[in-house]
Amino acid sequence: MTDVGTEAVTSVELGRRAAARSEARMLVDGDLVEATGGATYDNHSPATGLVLGQAAAATAVDMDRAIGAARRAFDESAWSRDRELRKRCLLQLQDALESEKEDLREELVAEVGCPVMSTADAQLDWPLADALRYPTSLVDDFPWERTLDGGGLFGPRNVRVVTKEPAGVVAAITPSNYPVEVILNKLGPALAAGNTVVLKPDPHTPWNAARLGRLVAERTDVPAGVLNVVTTPDNAVAGLLASDPRVDLVSFTGSTAVGRQLMRVGAETMKRTFLELGGKSALIVLDDADPAKVTMAAIGACAHAGQACAANTRVLVHRSLYDQVVANVTAAYAAIPVGDPALPGTFVGPLISAAQKSRVVAVLERARHDGAEFRVGGGDVPGLADHLSGGHFVAPTVVTGVDNSSAIAQEEIFGPVVVLIPFEDDDEAVRIANDSAFGLAGAVMSGSIERGMAVARRIRTGALGVNGGMFYGADAPFGGYKNSGVGRQCGLEGFEQYLETKTIGWRRPRTTKE
Repeated sequence: MTDVGTEAVTSVELGRRAAARSEARMLVDGDLVEATGGATYDNHSPATGLVLGQAAAATAVDMDRAIGAARRAFDESAWSRDRELRKRCLLQLQDALESEKEDLREELVAEVGCPVMSTADAQLDWPLADALRYPTSLVDDFPWERTLDGGGLFGPRNVRVVTKEPAGVVAAITPSNYPVEVILNKLGPALAAGNTVVLKPDPHTPWNAARLGRLVAERTDVPAGVLNVVTTPDNAVAGLLASDPRVDLVSFTGSTAVGRQLMRVGAETMKRTFLELGGKSALIVLDDADPAKVTMAAIGACAHAGQACAANTRVLVHRSLYDQVVANVTAAYAAIPVGDPALPGTFVGPLISAAQKSRVVAVLERARHDGAEFRVGGGDVPGLADHLSGGHFVAPTVVTGVDNSSAIAQEEIFGPVVVLIPFEDDDEAVRIANDSAFGLAGAVMSGSIERGMAVARRIRTGALGVNGGMFYGADAPFGGYKNSGVGRQCGLEGFEQYLETKTIGWRRPRTTKE
């Protein structure tokens, strides 16, 4: 790692360094280009509110060109058929990303506002380790074709072959909270499977995606049009990816509301849609759990200022442990280091924007009006350094005195807020955990792994951890039930998401013995 994390470099200086190394151009049809007319928009630091620099502000003309390039590359180039080419190019991209890893680390802290310590795990190091390598390995290992036994209804001379083919042009629309993690875990399987892609990153975090586009253009043999990176703050321009009939599949990670809209628009052209959406996950603390371990688990809800769809923002605690757990978690949240994400000791940094801070504060104010008790936090962070005065910070917040039907226990907040709710027995814990419009993730803590697993199997979510177990990895499917989405990212299931299935029947010539 560079001196980020090892010396006191503030977000002001880090922003200057990141801006000097940033990429503002887009990748369209193999070329690094400006937006039509040279249009740009400002990229702001969430920590300081200052303008870091600019990114290209694509127009409808630019998006049309990108979609056309992806369509042409899929239909006319060898990409969809040449597996060796795909392997070589993805490994070239892996090497290129690793060569600029430390610049990318600084860039993430600057534009995402994530604490530098988080780049050692899900923000950067984890996805860089396997998000491209795992799907690249599937190029050789995946069962691309199988022959059905027998001849079906038409006798032994009839042969049926089932083949897997790329879906076509993929629109990858990614969020601001873990941009590199999500981008690589979409691009890896989509490209390895033989698709072409138009990547539209969140407008708040354009530089990491633009950097990837530059590396593809300069350091790989990826044919023109196979990957296009289009940055824009204009939702109407981004929406063309859902309405354009040349796009075959939309792969989206973000809010449930936007996911619904993309599905509605995409239905007009019968697009396949993968949606990884919001969550309101529950950490269930059974009566035989260790309260000290519960405290550590509950702190995870405010990692990256709570901007994680899988965060366990509801902590359900057996009544016999409730008072102790509330006291422990409150003390821990009061002591969490909040501040400049560039400093190595910071655990909670800023929210991504002023608008997101306003939304979080509005939820807290409504909960306060409805009688919720704020054990700690509930608003601004006192004592921040002067250079952070324009940042978007909310104090880590512990809420009690509400039941599971309250808005603060039902709505995804996307801020450093945890709600603690008591329960009487395992059945009630399961009922409360499942009483949610979401079903993305969750966790169970118990003194017995058998009991913990039994409860976990009853929770209707796409992923769970028992006693600190980690479900994350490029080989592990991730996605949700109910309003948390449709389909899975990563793993074999995620790879197959980007494939179509074709069945071919053919008839063997009759032999002289038949």
